[in-house]
Amino acid sequence: MINFLSHAWWLILVLGILITFHEFGHFWVARLMGVKVIRFSVGFGKPLITRKDKHGTEFVLAALPLGGYVKMLDERETPVAQHELELAFNRKPLGARTAIVAAGPIFNLIFAIFAFWLMFMIGVEELKPIIGTPTSLAADSGIVAGDEIVAINDRQIESWTHVLLALIGPALDGENVAIELEGADGQLRRRQLNFSALGEKVDEPRLLTQIGLNPWRPAFTHSNRLGVIAEDLPAEQAGLKVNDRIISISDQVVSDWPEIVTALQQYAIPGTPLKIGYQRADMRGELSLIPVSVTGENGQSRTQIGIGVTPLTEQQETAQRAELQDQWDANSFIWRHGPISAISASFKELWQFTTGTLGMLGRMVTGRASLENLSGPITIASLAKQSAELGLTTFLRLLALISLSLAILNLLPIPLLDGGLLMYYLIEWLTGKPVSENIQMIGQGIGVLMLACLMGLAFYNDIARLVS
Repeated sequence: MINFLSHAWWLILVLGILITFHEFGHFWVARLMGVKVIRFSVGFGKPLITRKDKHGTEFVLAALPLGGYVKMLDERETPVAQHELELAFNRKPLGARTAIVAAGPIFNLIFAIFAFWLMFMIGVEELKPIIGTPTSLAADSGIVAGDEIVAINDRQIESWTHVLLALIGPALDGENVAIELEGADGQLRRRQLNFSALGEKVDEPRLLTQIGLNPWRPAFTHSNRLGVIAEDLPAEQAGLKVNDRIISISDQVVSDWPEIVTALQQYAIPGTPLKIGYQRADMRGELSLIPVSVTGENGQSRTQIGIGVTPLTEQQETAQRAELQDQWDANSFIWRHGPISAISASFKELWQFTTGTLGMLGRMVTGRASLENLSGPITIASLAKQSAELGLTTFLRLLALISLSLAILNLLPIPLLDGGLLMYYLIEWLTGKPVSENIQMIGQGIGVLMLACLMGLAFYNDIARLVS
């Protein structure tokens, strides 16, 4: 219950900030254009707090924080007194109405730029895009451990987030990409990833793992010597013993525990034979075992073969923790800009995420990307809580990305959204006359259906992530 309330609080905070800023855009430009604003509401449903200003505008904080609205004086909704006709929204010229409607998404874009700017001013810690142990497609392409990704298709890369943004489109389209790498020796090399080898199944959330671009992570250097063999599991049944060293998995050479784990994640499939190379004293051997799926206490299933390594002593663990911190410091950086350079960096970041989001939406429509990528309020709440725990800069990045998503969503040509109204205004500009009220009513019905489907799918994806 406490966990639920914690997530709900972060959802309300994030959406409250972004919705208020969005609606303030409509409100501010409406006032600027001489339109009377009757109500400014953050949330829907029963009003919790209300107050009026000297202009007669009622400011409302409502019970359901999943939206908001700005109600303006409009003859199509209510009779307007003769002396207030010039203050009615519907009496304003096309340019003014367009500016008022577009202001909401534009203010979301402004907020995203500001959040990115503040993030860069404070400085965000990033892990360099250095590759740990490449597997699969990455290994086949000649990428080796310790390579740092410098550019993808001549697009400069500065973080693992940028790596994913640059690769997701070509992966879904089955295109080849050129990757520029700087090796541990300082030499630059170019390699090519052939995404057509992935076939039709691209796992968007796990793309880096799927293609074998495993990010470097500091890890305890446990040896490959087995210290635990679980009873009645495949390793024991196949004949592995304590003190055996695992030297290969499915013909892939492994030298320590992290490499063993990575190889098992890639090759161990329940019910499918798995080849294990091992060394026992001075003898080397090879055996085959069949991994099984085991359900844990949390109800989630895991693939297991039943092995573990010898635990580190307290002294070894202390020494390695100090070494891990040194490794982290050497392979991470603080991404920080001054007040001026942070502006251009913010626009660059906004552009990369905007093109990536629009590209993903286009691929969803054409069926080249999974609709499972849609997220709803449950996922937003979870991400907001996690990002806040990771620090202010991570939280600012999440705010920027959600604000950008709200801007893009509201600009979609769906009736009921700002983009739907802008579509009507475009038609009015082209034809010289406004769209009839009958057509707008039909459009509203279509818009309600489309939004219901989108929200239903987003909630379904949220729940599926919780139970998977």
